Amino acid sequence: MTKSDANQAGKSASPAESSDYGASSIQVLEGLEAVRKRPGMYIGSTGPTGLHHLVWEVVDNAVDEAMAGHCDLIDVTVKDDGSVQVLDNGRGIPVEKHPKYEDMTAAEVVLTVLHAGGKFGGGGYKVSGGLHGVGVSVVNALSTRVEVEIDREGKRHAMSFKNGGDPDNKLTVIGDSPTDDGNPRTGTMVRFWPDPGIFKEGTEYRFQTLVDRLQMMAFLNAGLEFHIRDERDANSDDVVLRYDGGIKDFVTHLNASKEALFDEVGWFGEEGEDETVEIAFCWNTGYQTDGIHSFANGINTIEGGMHEQGFRTALTRTVNAYARDKNFLKEKDENFQGEDIREGLTAVISVHVAEPQFEGQTKSKLGNVSVRSLVEKATNERLKEWFEEHPNEAKAMVTKAGNAARARIAATQARQNIRRKSALDGAGLPGKLADCQSKDPSESELYIVEGNSAGGSAKDARDPHSMAILPIRGKILNVERARLDRMFKNTEIISLIQAIGAGLGEEEFELEKVRYHKVILLADADVDGSHIRTLLLTFFFRQMRPLVEAGYIYIAQPPLYSTVVGKKKIYLKDDRSRAGYAADHPKAEFQRLKGLGEMDASELWETTMDPGTRTLLQVTVEQAAIADEVFAVLMGDDVESRKQFIQTNADDVRFLDI
Repeated sequence: MTKSDANQAGKSASPAESSDYGASSIQVLEGLEAVRKRPGMYIGSTGPTGLHHLVWEVVDNAVDEAMAGHCDLIDVTVKDDGSVQVLDNGRGIPVEKHPKYEDMTAAEVVLTVLHAGGKFGGGGYKVSGGLHGVGVSVVNALSTRVEVEIDREGKRHAMSFKNGGDPDNKLTVIGDSPTDDGNPRTGTMVRFWPDPGIFKEGTEYRFQTLVDRLQMMAFLNAGLEFHIRDERDANSDDVVLRYDGGIKDFVTHLNASKEALFDEVGWFGEEGEDETVEIAFCWNTGYQTDGIHSFANGINTIEGGMHEQGFRTALTRTVNAYARDKNFLKEKDENFQGEDIREGLTAVISVHVAEPQFEGQTKSKLGNVSVRSLVEKATNERLKEWFEEHPNEAKAMVTKAGNAARARIAATQARQNIRRKSALDGAGLPGKLADCQSKDPSESELYIVEGNSAGGSAKDARDPHSMAILPIRGKILNVERARLDRMFKNTEIISLIQAIGAGLGEEEFELEKVRYHKVILLADADVDGSHIRTLLLTFFFRQMRPLVEAGYIYIAQPPLYSTVVGKKKIYLKDDRSRAGYAADHPKAEFQRLKGLGEMDASELWETTMDPGTRTLLQVTVEQAAIADEVFAVLMGDDVESRKQFIQTNADDVRFLDI
């Protein structure tokens, strides 16, 4: 259970009374109605992200049982009727009367009370996941039906709800629990049907999204096994995920498409009074400095926090001390900077905290100051020991940091030259930028357009008050394979940096200085256009990630086909849209549209740029570790990994759109 879905271990289970729901239950149902009225407040959105969040809420309950040492198997099944079933072998949700809601059992409270609280009787969890703490009651509120079975104390209990939480069958004993080797089974099964009236974009689950997220949970909980199956597809293989190496296996997985600097993945851990930390790490030959992935109680803290801050500080201090002690740094040499040491580093930080304090824009930044001290202490002591025990690996890492330092100095000189040139030029904006009149970033848009010809059409089509146009020539530098010093020699990248106006890299980029709150990638709807978009997205993700995390990056959706119905021209985005339209209009004739550069201004405005009719795809970073892996595979040096990825995801709309 999450903190909001309490579990009370060690008490005897008793069947629920068969009496009707009382006054407190009526208040409960009114609370669930509030969820139905404002679902986005509880699960973030009513689109695909919110739909999948329902699964995470149920799975988080089972993972909390695993973290407490009472569960080692979680089974997730997408049923052919669109429902999702989550089964675990934990202790089972408590079934006795709840002390606060005396006319309800604890299990009924878990399914119907928001923020039910994890400690009704002394059996709560020491640590718990559930970032937003809304609990499985929200799943109940947003489903047309929920069925629950609980095996506890040798008895199987069952209950069900309908229409967003209305009780259908109260909790009753329906028989004995099945036995395994003579021992009665324990655990909980929750099956739910998402409400299509709430999720108007559809209630179809994407199987790979489930696998990706559950794989991350398996990495973070060593020895916990997930079985995942998709009964909608007879050809789909069941997926089994279990990593006895835990986060060491996670680092190996993240580095799979990169060339490791050395074979062994390092690991160390430390325990505090109410906190624990474990860190796994390895360096690769790449140039990226954003390979740290942090988690708190199994939650991906994509905005970092005290645990990540403590690791960065101690890592820089420990590596510099080691380099000086072993004479890699001479007396006259300057210390390495943090970015030099982090170049090519892949690290996973996992902390467990009794009372986590989440903050930040998306409530995914850990604020517990005590955690920083624990992480710093562990890194100072354990990482130093690891270096002493692995001198060859330490030497390779320090040598790489030295090369990175020299490249950083060269990049600094190049950056200064650009600034001096910008000062001489006047405003410091690229000459080919057609800027907008507005100086309010919140209403200003920057279209990054493929080619000068398309740029000319876009300039004629735009609303000059709020739309700026920056044409770029050809394919920009692949920053996945380049250090900063090379980026500062690339004309197109310099134009992007100057136009956006907020700097470059994790040490310098300042989100508040961004000149446009919509940066829109406008490229042809063909293979070359997709490559250009991917190069641009890689650049923004690696060098201006706060821009992506803030939701400022968008992809324009120029149509690929048009057809005429009567006197009206209809535009269709891609082959999938054309096939769908053709199924309903078998006599329709389609024209493949020209490239952006061959569209006139009115056609470009009508199909792609008019705020009243255009379709923009917002780029988000919901799971930074997965995004890191995708960009490393797509833009890295491992050809075989890239080929396998493309073959696996060839029909996946997420990747067709980028």
